[in-house]
Amino acid sequence: QVRLIESGGGSVQAGGSLRLSCTHSGGSLVGYSMGWFRQVPGKEREFLAAINWSGDSTHYEESIEGRFTISRDNSKNTVHLQMDNLRPEDTAPYYCAAAEYYGRGQKYTVWGQGTQVTVSS
Repeated sequence: QVRLIESGGGSVQAGGSLRLSCTHSGGSLVGYSMGWFRQVPGKEREFLAAINWSGDSTHYEESIEGRFTISRDNSKNTVHLQMDNLRPEDTAPYYCAAAEYYGRGQKYTVWGQGTQVTVSS
């Protein structure tokens, strides 16, 4: 059974940076695209960024574009989300997920447990 495990969350001040990592184990995700999401309690889950299998195509939600960067290292089964110039409104648990195909609106079928990001003003 494939597992996704996020790490790298924590507490930072506004303007700071964090680098989230998502590592998968227990099965193959060859060919899968990967995405990052966040969900503030009481609100809908928000898509942030996605990357295709080869890593040469990415797309972002508009509010974070230019501040967050998604990347992957398939040799290490790892996807990263570099987050710069963080704002208090970025505070949320962050989740990585895998989808069989790449593109906007894809169905993500494998999810991690999340890592908390807290940004103070």
